[in-house]
Amino acid sequence: MLVVVAAAIAAGAFLLLRGGDEPDSYSPVDLRNDPWAYDQDRRGEFESRAAAGHSHVVYVKSPGGIVATAARVDRYRDDVESAAEESGVDPDLIEGMVLLESAGRPDAQASTDLGSAAGLTQILAETATGLLGMKVDVAASERLTRKLFRARGPRQATRLRARRAKVDERFDPAKALAATRRYLKEAKDEFGREDLAVVSYHMGIGNLQNVLAAYGDGAASYAQLYFDASPDSHAAAYRRLYALGDDSKTYLWRVLASRQAMRLYREDRSKLERLAGLQTGATSGELVLHPGGAADDTDPVSLRPEAAALLAYIRNGVREVSGARRPLRVLRRHGFGFEVRRDYASDAQAQAFQYMLDRLQALNLIAWTRQGNTIRIVASSDGKRLVDAEGD
Repeated sequence: MLVVVAAAIAAGAFLLLRGGDEPDSYSPVDLRNDPWAYDQDRRGEFESRAAAGHSHVVYVKSPGGIVATAARVDRYRDDVESAAEESGVDPDLIEGMVLLESAGRPDAQASTDLGSAAGLTQILAETATGLLGMKVDVAASERLTRKLFRARGPRQATRLRARRAKVDERFDPAKALAATRRYLKEAKDEFGREDLAVVSYHMGIGNLQNVLAAYGDGAASYAQLYFDASPDSHAAAYRRLYALGDDSKTYLWRVLASRQAMRLYREDRSKLERLAGLQTGATSGELVLHPGGAADDTDPVSLRPEAAALLAYIRNGVREVSGARRPLRVLRRHGFGFEVRRDYASDAQAQAFQYMLDRLQALNLIAWTRQGNTIRIVASSDGKRLVDAEGD
């Protein structure tokens, strides 16, 4: 989908946004000027942007902080490299999966029901026994887990963990990584691509096959699939992908963000610590987009040109995808930030707006949060590319 951008963005966006009256329509520019239309030759850039746009959750959900989490994950590097060698998947990607799945905790559980995901790489009991050849006695594992909660000291806890790892191999880190290696090898053999193998770890091989079939290109990269499918282009693939939920459709981006965190842990820990402070200092990644603060203008109705351009980009994209004539209702706006009321002309407009939010977050162009009956959006300074394109 090529997003329709407002004409004369640089000069006209302020007139569009400052007054109380809303225009009936927006004039499109030449769609070939869209700087963020997906291009397979720029796949690396799109993947890098998507990792940055989805890194916030990796930082804020790391127990003890991202540095402590990276230190836990780093302990398993040798086992990770062994798994990578046999699966044909980059060890840094597998390491990113470990960080994302368990934060480096071999005892991690998705719930008290051990039929669900558990262990260093969060494997379902059914997948473990039915597909990966692991030994998993759920009842025995749950009994030993209850005893662990009542352990009277570290020695008893250690003995109980060892017993549990024998009846439930998901809690044995080396065996969990070996099983993950077997899964990734099978998935890579199926799809012929490393990125799709990683995506399928959360989405499932069958689900991903269905999405690719709906898209019509089984050899497409995940970046192409994600950024090219929309409610009005490859709509069937889009519906299947989004029906699987945020965790599945953004899994690869969060793995890539986790991989980057591990690289910084080894190569530039001070930068990792600075990023941790910015990521955990707000409810979104807005401080990373603007370390000095996003709302830095005193005029309560003044948007920066870059933010005004991105707002026009969003509103025209929503109009193009949904066909709704009534524009989004924009409230408080200043600096790089603005708010949109969650009051939509139709379900189609609501879906189109969510699509635009997801797409622009994955392009690392915005950070956004839900706040009651509004969506708060902080725009990146990269909106300058729209302003510059309009001036060419």
